[in-house]
Amino acid sequence: MIFDVGECLVDETTEYGTWADWLGVPRHTFAAMFGAVIAQGRDYRETFQEFEPGFDLYAERERRAEAGKPETFGERDLYPDVRDAFAALRADSLWLGIAGNQTVRAGGLLRELFTADVDLIGTSDDWGASKPDAEFFVRVADVTPFANDEILYVGDRVDNDIRPAREAGMHTALVHRGPWATIQWNTQEAEKLPTFRVEGLLELPGLIREFNERER
Repeated sequence: MIFDVGECLVDETTEYGTWADWLGVPRHTFAAMFGAVIAQGRDYRETFQEFEPGFDLYAERERRAEAGKPETFGERDLYPDVRDAFAALRADSLWLGIAGNQTVRAGGLLRELFTADVDLIGTSDDWGASKPDAEFFVRVADVTPFANDEILYVGDRVDNDIRPAREAGMHTALVHRGPWATIQWNTQEAEKLPTFRVEGLLELPGLIREFNERER
């Protein structure tokens, strides 16, 4: 099993709030524009352009770090079911990994939080490939000791997670939380593409056991 990061394991409310503060706009205004951009099917990074044309996200991350306000997340930002779900999946002897569109710094934070809990942590910056590009899922397959049709990719986005993982021959689970899943949940793709649709990660151990028993 491979888990996405943002809005799958990590609640990004705090991080996007700090971006609103950095831009000098009210947090609710930033959140409203963020949702509008997603609902229009645009890249979420265009949200920043609405407030500051020409905004360079990578350069601004560096500026924030230099100002003593780097991107960060920790235990308090994990969704409350993450630790228990990982423990239950480990108890079933499942191989676990984390792989998402994250920076090198975020990769370091993930390793501090999860090294004892998972078999793999990989990021788009590590691999030079970002979702939804097929190359990202090639990298996932390369570092996972199973055939593609034995891999379950868990994420919150149809466009970035479920559709490309399925195209790579993987099984998928769509978790219903965060802005993307909330907006996409009732779409045709969200209803038909995933192997599993779950409200939370603690549903996965039982669903996986049932699925594996049927496949034997």
